[in-house]
Amino acid sequence: MNATSTGALLLCRAEPETVRPLAHLLREQMLLTRAGEEWSVLVPEGKPWRDAGGGDAEPVDRVIGGWATALAVGSTWPVLALWWDGDRAGYTLAAGFRRTVGYVWLADGTPVGEDEAMRTFAARLGLDPVLDLQALEELTRPDPEADAEARLRGLLAVLTRTGLTLPPGLGPGGSADRLRSVAGVQRGAERIAWAGWRDAVRVELDAVESSGLGPWVRGPRARAVAALQLAAGLPLLLWGARRRSGGWAAAGAVLLAQGALGLAYHRARASAEAGQPQRP
Repeated sequence: MNATSTGALLLCRAEPETVRPLAHLLREQMLLTRAGEEWSVLVPEGKPWRDAGGGDAEPVDRVIGGWATALAVGSTWPVLALWWDGDRAGYTLAAGFRRTVGYVWLADGTPVGEDEAMRTFAARLGLDPVLDLQALEELTRPDPEADAEARLRGLLAVLTRTGLTLPPGLGPGGSADRLRSVAGVQRGAERIAWAGWRDAVRVELDAVESSGLGPWVRGPRARAVAALQLAAGLPLLLWGARRRSGGWAAAGAVLLAQGALGLAYHRARASAEAGQPQRP
């Protein structure tokens, strides 16, 4: 491994369109591209970590591990952070609210992690408990022919059985600048950049509207539901008020509010899209 190289990758077990909304919330500039079947990779454009020479910033493993944890907490898919510098290399696996699991190798490939981490790693990614686990455990044994870069590549080789395929040139050992250059020329690669909370909310709404809930959030079906809520809410509110029934009046008020919000949401989204350029 190049003694001067420091780099990191975030591997997400989800399609890029699923990863995109949460990646925006990291408030970091990154490149997002596909990494095989049902996998995506995020490549940091900046270098907010401390290089091997020292400095005030945090080391790369803490920075990338924190990002992985933040992504995993807000999603239903696991996030694998790969990192390396002049002294060490390793991974951090984050999945939901569960405790992260990781492993570290020294630059010469000497394992300094716990064997239990590999077993937990295999279980959380649904790997074969016999063949895949055996291959992972080989990475925890001394091997004078395998440096830290080779250890990470061995880890990735096991994950190819889950559909992971990193683009050529995008792998362990490269500098952050090289990784960014390689990711930027990939077909379908897109830049993730923080543009404020309004943009983040808009991206989240786009994700919801494109999901299975979309027809009930916006569109003809959503407008019809909102109209029905208004039509039912007003007479129910009046009926409850005449009979001095607080429960029925409250139910009518809730229906009115939901219907009004549904129509207002549809109009606001239409106005926002009319004033912004369409995505290519």
